[in-house]
Amino acid sequence: MPLVAFTVGLAMVLMLRKIAARLQRRIGPPFLQPVYDIVKLYSKDTQISHGMIHEMGIIMAVGGYIAAETLLPVPGMDGLADKGGIVTLTYLLMIPQLGLALGVGQCANPNGSIGISRALTAMLAYDIPFILVVFGMSWSYGTTNLAEMIAIQQQAGMQSWGIIQMPLLALAGLMVLPAMLGKQPFEIYVAPAEIATGPMVEMGGKFMGGLFVMQCFQLYTVGVLYTTLFLGGGENWLSFLFKIFVVVAIPMSIAFMFPRYRTEDMLRLMWKWPVLVGLLGLAVVMIQV
Repeated sequence: MPLVAFTVGLAMVLMLRKIAARLQRRIGPPFLQPVYDIVKLYSKDTQISHGMIHEMGIIMAVGGYIAAETLLPVPGMDGLADKGGIVTLTYLLMIPQLGLALGVGQCANPNGSIGISRALTAMLAYDIPFILVVFGMSWSYGTTNLAEMIAIQQQAGMQSWGIIQMPLLALAGLMVLPAMLGKQPFEIYVAPAEIATGPMVEMGGKFMGGLFVMQCFQLYTVGVLYTTLFLGGGENWLSFLFKIFVVVAIPMSIAFMFPRYRTEDMLRLMWKWPVLVGLLGLAVVMIQV
């Protein structure tokens, strides 16, 4: 399951670069560019290591998503979805940011520290509406088991999908996706023109390669989670891949057209509209049940 996630995540990275290029009237990278980037980063001689904590932070950042993949049910592979559930998955999705903070904190670089503080603030901003969405879906389905959620949605076809039954929660989840991915306009912790790429300032060679791999897992995880909650999962791999690529492409296509927000703007936005829509959706779900 992690191998599938990594492979699909590479394709998603390419898709996002192509989307950004088209919106900016560029051609974009070649088909195998993500693979070239990973090979180049891992082939470099990493001269700087700030100790065991620095290296453990990257392991946590990547390992958190690898563990999360085993809890995401996909066509033909439920993994540990029957045992872990969405509550465990929610905790696992917090580990990568905490691991990144741990590793960068060892560097004592002010630019990295600024970036990490912004990253943790962003996590606090989007976690609140995300938890509202997760709670509402669990309340509606009567379970925290992701495999059972998919089975419930597939009982009566498309009309039983979460996006049809609970449109407000689906909208709130869609609004949160760009922030969870840390992409425009929510890339406040990178901000290359302002804080010299933030956490990446001390991440060269294999460390930067690890962050690239983490991004592949991140894109895949978010796409699969939304598809599982609201789009009925996947009856087969063809429909499943189509859904998760669309889920990632739609919000990112819109986000690429906006400038980067400031930290306080992101907090204000996340705690205003997604939280408001999520609370309304949660109220509707509880009344219906």
